[in-house]
Amino acid sequence: MEGAFEADVRTADRPAVSARRANLGTMEECRQFPHRIAFLCFAGDVVVAFACLLVAFWLRFDTAVRNFGVEEPGIILSSYSNYIIFGSASLLLVLAQKQMYDGSWLLHRHSPLKDVVVACLVWGAGFLGFSLFFKFQPPLSRIYVALATVTAMTGLYTWRRLFFCYLRQESIAGKLRQRILVVGWTDYAQRLKEIIENDPSHPYEVVCCIPTPEGTFQQEPPQSVQRYDNYRAIHSLLTTLALDIVLVADVNLPVKQWEALASLCEKELVQFKVVPSYFSILVSGLFLETLSGIPILGVSRLPLDRMFNKLVKRLIDIVGAAVGLLLSAPLIAIFGALVYLESPGPVFYRQRRLGRNGKTFYMLKVRSMRLDAEKDGKIGWSRKDDPRRLRVGTFMRRWNIDETPQFWNVLKGEMSLVGPRPERPELIRNFKREIPHYNVRHTVKPGITGWAQVNGFRGDTDLFQRISHDLYYVEHWNLLFDLQLMCRTFVKNKNAI
Repeated sequence: MEGAFEADVRTADRPAVSARRANLGTMEECRQFPHRIAFLCFAGDVVVAFACLLVAFWLRFDTAVRNFGVEEPGIILSSYSNYIIFGSASLLLVLAQKQMYDGSWLLHRHSPLKDVVVACLVWGAGFLGFSLFFKFQPPLSRIYVALATVTAMTGLYTWRRLFFCYLRQESIAGKLRQRILVVGWTDYAQRLKEIIENDPSHPYEVVCCIPTPEGTFQQEPPQSVQRYDNYRAIHSLLTTLALDIVLVADVNLPVKQWEALASLCEKELVQFKVVPSYFSILVSGLFLETLSGIPILGVSRLPLDRMFNKLVKRLIDIVGAAVGLLLSAPLIAIFGALVYLESPGPVFYRQRRLGRNGKTFYMLKVRSMRLDAEKDGKIGWSRKDDPRRLRVGTFMRRWNIDETPQFWNVLKGEMSLVGPRPERPELIRNFKREIPHYNVRHTVKPGITGWAQVNGFRGDTDLFQRISHDLYYVEHWNLLFDLQLMCRTFVKNKNAI
C-alpha cells in the first residue's frame, strides 16, 4: 500500500515550502523544541518550589509567626531538610500529574492561576496527611504546611505567568504549535480553522489540506489554507513541512486507504487523527473500548448517568430546596399579596411542563401575568415588554422572584436546582424532529436555573443557542459547575422578561 503515496509534489508551491522550513528549522528541531520548553518550565518549577518551601520555613520559625501554635523548641533548617526535599518533589509530581508540562498545555492556557491553585491545595492536603500517617520526627508543623501551600501558589503563579509571557512571543509560539494537514475539507474542518484563527494562543495550526483519493473536497477550502490537489503528495508533504498531525476530516475513504495512511503516519512519527463526523453530538462522551480485542467507538455514559453523581446532585437539591423555601417564604408572601392586590385571583400559577424522560409535571410560579393572558388560546413564549404582564410581575421576572415556588418542585423530585429549563409540551411538540439532538436535554431533570439561562438564552431568544448550551451542560456536568451556575443566577438576569 505504500505505493499509494509517491514523492510527488509537482503541484506544491516549492518556494513557500522552503520558506516554511527555513523558518522552523529541521524537522527534528521542531519536534524537540516543545520538549526543551517543557524541561525549561520544569527546571523553573524545581527552583521555585524549593525556594517557596524555604521561605515558608523562614516565615514559620524565624518571624513572629513562630509564637503561634505549639511546636517543638529548637527547630533548625537541617531538621526540616527532608520535609523540604520531599515536599518539593511531591509538589512537582502533582504538577506533572496535572499535565502541566505538556507543550500544548503550556501554550494554550491563558492563565495558570486555577490550575496552580488546585495543584497546590491537593499537594498541601496530601503532604500533611502523608506526614501524619507515617508520624515523621520532628512532627510536621501544620502552620508550616499552610504557609508552604500559600507561598507555593504565589511563587508558582508568578513564575508561570512570566514564563507564559515569554511563550506568547510568536517566534516561540510558532514552534510550539502542532502543525496539521487536513485530508478533505468539511464543515468541521472549517469550524476548527476558525476556532484556531480566533485564538492566538491555540496549540494547533492548520498548515495545508489535500483532497480525498478521488481528488474531491466536500466543500471548497478557504484561500488562506495552502491547498495541494494531489493526494499522492502526502508522503513528501509529511517530510517537507514538518507536520505533526494528519487529520482526516472527510471519512469517506476506502478501507485500504485508511490502513495505508495510518501506516504511513506511524512510520513518519506523525499523529493520525480522525474527525468522527458520524457523532455530531455528545463528543465529550466518545469512548474507545475493546470487545474481545475488537476496537469499538461509541458514546459512553454521560456524567449524570452515574449513580454516585445522581445521588450527590439529589442530596444537594434536597438541602438547597429546603433552605431556598425557608428563605424565600417571606418573599413569596409579600409578592403574592402584591399580585392579589393588582389582579385579584389565584396567586400561584401551575403550568404543565416536560420533565426528565419526557414525563410531564406541573411547575409552580408566582403569577406574573393577568388571569386572561391566554384567553385567545394562543400559547407562546413571553416577549420583551409583554403587555400581559402585571406591573409587579415585571419586577418579579427581572429578579427571578416568580420562580421561587419551584423549590417545591425540586423537593418533590420533579426538577433540580440546576438543569435545562423545562418547556411547555405544546411549544416543543415538533422540536425533536426539527432540531438535531433536542431530546438529549430530557435525559436529565429540568432546573430552576441553567447554563443557557445565565448566558441570556431564555424566553423568546435563539432556540438553537439555547439547546446548544443545554447540551453542553448535559455533557460537562460536575458539582463545581452546578455551584457556579447557582451563584451566577443572582447576578445574571439578561433577557429575564
